[in-house]
Amino acid sequence: MLINMIKSLKGTLLLLLTAFIWGTAFVFQRVGMDFIEPFTFNGVRNLVGAIALLPVIFLLSKLGISSEGEDSSNYSQYMYIPGGIACGVILFAASSLQQIGLQYTSAGKAGFLTALYMVLVPIVQIFMRKYAGMKVWVSVIIATFGTYLLSVKEGFTIENGDIYVILCAVVYTFHIIVIDYFSPKADAVKMSCVQFLVCGIISMAIAFIFETPTLGKVFDAIIPILYTGIMSSGVAYTLQIIGQRMSPAPIACIVMSLESVFALLTGALFLSETMTLKESIGCLLVFTAVILSQIDFKTTINFFKKRRN
Repeated sequence: MLINMIKSLKGTLLLLLTAFIWGTAFVFQRVGMDFIEPFTFNGVRNLVGAIALLPVIFLLSKLGISSEGEDSSNYSQYMYIPGGIACGVILFAASSLQQIGLQYTSAGKAGFLTALYMVLVPIVQIFMRKYAGMKVWVSVIIATFGTYLLSVKEGFTIENGDIYVILCAVVYTFHIIVIDYFSPKADAVKMSCVQFLVCGIISMAIAFIFETPTLGKVFDAIIPILYTGIMSSGVAYTLQIIGQRMSPAPIACIVMSLESVFALLTGALFLSETMTLKESIGCLLVFTAVILSQIDFKTTINFFKKRRN
């Protein structure tokens, strides 16, 4: 029991770090749109992410450190290839919708709308006969209400950019579920590298058809590209794959939804995006949902009972 709790805590911390990197990346993604088109931005950042992981793969190999999954019965040496391709295609769709939406909405709002996947994951898993416990559903309801307070204006108005980001959340739902399927069976870092390579190639192909990518534009947006490519893509998505091995998908997505809180805070800090009282309450509710989802009430109660005795 203690080993499982430590493992779950480790997974939670990795996913929390993932959420922090993703949340701060919204600012860089928003700034990047001032210099470069969406598909070009996503193409270059994901290729940078793939390249950034190559020395990591080499170093892990030299040190004899494995990032293989724990499902030894179904593990395959080359499972990272189909897993990476599947994740890469889905990531292309999700990140493209998100990047387009960021042209028309704030970084903070985009962060919270993207976090709607925390509601959709347990719903989709019902059709896969995977049922979340009551604690998770209560956490989802609290987090959903918090997201509502942060995203929906008076009169229930939703901006054009919001529609793209909401669709992005739908696609990210399936990204999480696909990772949940492949991550125990594949090498995490290699799968992450393939995913970025696939996403980058598709994005650049679309960019050359519908946009006008140039080296000048890429260099103008070099700082946002490097941060989102190395940190948001290369580091964070790899941490997500590893972290999801240690946490059930519904709980994992609630923890990762904290990216919306980090997005709002960094947006306010660096882009002067203001936060109202209603939005502040929404932040508090999301934090509460994350904490609630991580508490093992049965173990906690038993611990205090033993302490009394």
